[in-house]
Amino acid sequence: MSDIKIGITEQETDTIILVLIKGHLDIVKVDEPVFLDLLKHSLSLNTMEKKRVIDAVPTLSQFQFDELTKVFTEEREKFRELAKDHPEDIKKLLVKQQTEWLQLGDLYKAENENKAKENENKAKEDEIRKSLGL
Repeated sequence: MSDIKIGITEQETDTIILVLIKGHLDIVKVDEPVFLDLLKHSLSLNTMEKKRVIDAVPTLSQFQFDELTKVFTEEREKFRELAKDHPEDIKKLLVKQQTEWLQLGDLYKAENENKAKENENKAKEDEIRKSLGL
């Protein structure tokens, strides 16, 4: 795994994901920065599980956000307790979490670039059709 090149910073990842978290339903009240922090520092979810949570944001209910926040908060407290007895294990998990967070940012960055290219190609196609009178 050491040959994986990650071309995104932690701050860029935070920004991309915060924007996605802000895509929740208008009737749902979420403290987005707090939710971002809880999700980001979750040691039990892997990259794809975090992606599933983020991708589900537009459809999550108030109850679901509240429950996720509660679970992430409880998880954080339990890992803090574990850190007292197993500091080296928790340090390894933290390093893994940080690497996976950047991988997640890279994934979303690539998705955004692909969407932009698709939109650009569609606009070109539409322009050609229009010029051909189709």
